[in-house]
Amino acid sequence: MADALELARRVRDGEVTSEALVEAAFARIEATNDDLNAVVHTRREKALSEAQQLQDLGQPFLGVPLLLKDLGQNLKGEPATLSARLFKDEIAGQTDNFVAALQDAGFIIIGQTNAPEFGFKNITDPVLYGKTRNAWDRDYYPGGSSGGAATSVAAGYVPLAAGNDGGGSIRIPASFSGLIGLKPTRGRVPVGPDGWRGWAGASINFALTHSIRDTAALLDWLQTYQPESPFSTPVNLQGFAAQLWDQPAHLRIAYSTKSPVGTPVSKAAVQAVEDAVTFLQEQGYEVVEKSNPLDGVALMRSYYMMNGAETAAMFDSVNQALGRSVEPDDMERLTWLIYQAGLGVTGAQYSQAMSLWDQASAQMDDFLDTYDLYLTPTTAYPAPRLDNPLVDPDIDAQIDHVTRMKSSERLQLLWDYFEQALTLSPFTQQANLTGQPAISLPTFVTDSGLPIGIQFTARKGDELALLRIGRLFEQQHQLKLPTFEEE
Repeated sequence: MADALELARRVRDGEVTSEALVEAAFARIEATNDDLNAVVHTRREKALSEAQQLQDLGQPFLGVPLLLKDLGQNLKGEPATLSARLFKDEIAGQTDNFVAALQDAGFIIIGQTNAPEFGFKNITDPVLYGKTRNAWDRDYYPGGSSGGAATSVAAGYVPLAAGNDGGGSIRIPASFSGLIGLKPTRGRVPVGPDGWRGWAGASINFALTHSIRDTAALLDWLQTYQPESPFSTPVNLQGFAAQLWDQPAHLRIAYSTKSPVGTPVSKAAVQAVEDAVTFLQEQGYEVVEKSNPLDGVALMRSYYMMNGAETAAMFDSVNQALGRSVEPDDMERLTWLIYQAGLGVTGAQYSQAMSLWDQASAQMDDFLDTYDLYLTPTTAYPAPRLDNPLVDPDIDAQIDHVTRMKSSERLQLLWDYFEQALTLSPFTQQANLTGQPAISLPTFVTDSGLPIGIQFTARKGDELALLRIGRLFEQQHQLKLPTFEEE
């Protein structure tokens, strides 16, 4: 498949119509989605009508079909389920500012992709919709929480798909699915009119792609300054795409293959980074091994605490709307655990967690005074199998008794529950807490044929450094992307 910019060029030059692109996307979905289970809702008639009425106003992605994530990306009149049974009949009453910006960019929204309930997992297996399969090997997950988006791009349904990332939810599926996954700087892209500080500012919307120039052009279109937003970052006035083609100047790159929380790292993940280090040194860059300066365990505990508190606040609003208190049968077991853990978080604990994030942000900014980029694996392992529950049954069984536990015990149970999942992907969360931009690049494929990515992190506001290094890998044929049949 051509990338999104190329498809838009063809529409603009009259080589193909937007309606034809939309119909082709639906044909691909209909051919394999029953098996892959990446797309959970489509809007064929509306999409075709919008494609027919499309006017060329210079939009960069004129007439290109796009899939939204069914989680935090609302389009008025379409489902807004959050992949949760509790909201299975919910319809969005308004369009998010982020989604409106995608429409203004020329995209034709054709449907929505699968995600785990409330986006809490690094795999995609909601009870509401079922498991999503990896397009590389259907016995494996594509990752999460933007797993449906990843499979949709890797299977060639669309050239790029919208996702969001609150702890790696773009980058993890990018690693497991062989795609490019950028998490921009906090405050870079539109937020609101609800959810101004998703997960205390940890979560940000963007997309999974298979070309760096699509990534840069999309970031150019979406970057914004919103005075009403609690977070903002300076707009890159020259534009990322315009500056993309210059080879990165002299760079000092630090790297590490050690998990920030002390968990094991696979040989494949280590080899992916070591191969990247060799490539970068051959390109003339200074690359040195350097340990992560942050307290990874303390940050992850603060992350779980935040997640619990935000979930408790969400269900407080839900309880008021329902006129009753939610119960365990209203949600998946993990969601109930996170909710119960959050009920015990005090205002002082939450404030201390935010303070820790601020300190970590300052530490990383100091670190990047010396190093321009920080290279790690994106995930510590390739994708897990569909039959891997990623939790010890004995730990899962303790959720039945969570309401009788002390607050500290609930938080410890949450840590224990996530231990196996965190072992898979311990590298992505810190950029969400510090607000830094980070990108996953698909540079390695294991002997068993599964992709695994490498991650670069940069100083806040410096997505250009990430895009340029990504372009270097792309230009030198270092990216191991899915293969597509041309239309």
